[in-house]
Amino acid sequence: MQVVKYAFQQHGDERGQLVALEEYRDIPFQIRRVYYMYATKEGVRRGFHAHKSLEQILICIHGTCKILLDSGTEKKIVSLEKPYEGLYIASDMWREMFDFSPDAVLLVLASDYYEEEDYIRNYEEFLAFVKEKEAKTWR
Repeated sequence: MQVVKYAFQQHGDERGQLVALEEYRDIPFQIRRVYYMYATKEGVRRGFHAHKSLEQILICIHGTCKILLDSGTEKKIVSLEKPYEGLYIASDMWREMFDFSPDAVLLVLASDYYEEEDYIRNYEEFLAFVKEKEAKTWR
C-alpha cells in the first residue's frame, strides 16, 4: 500500500505562517466539499467506512490525530501532526480516525459532494468490494 503524504508550501514571516491550497496544483482533484471535525472526545474513533469513488485529503490543521488506512490486504497507521501536511486517501480505502488530541481540528477536502451511495460502511462489504474490483482488473 502506498501512503501519499503531501507537505504543502508554507509562507511565513514575523507575522506567522500561511498555507494556500489550490485544486490540481496542491490537491490532485477538484475540491467539491470541505468539512472538518473538532472537539472529538477522548477515546472516540471516527470514520469506519470506505468510498467507492471519492478521493480525499486529510489535514490536521490543529493538534494531532492518527489515521488507520486499510486496503483490504494491508493496514497502515499514519500520524497527522503538522498543519502543513496532508494525507491523500484514494477511493477503495477503509479509514478510521483516532487518537485525537483534545485540540485537534481535522480538515477534509473531498473530490465530490456528499452522496450516501458512495459510502461502504460495513467492513465485510468493503472486503467483498475490493475483491470484486481486483477480479475485474485481472479479466
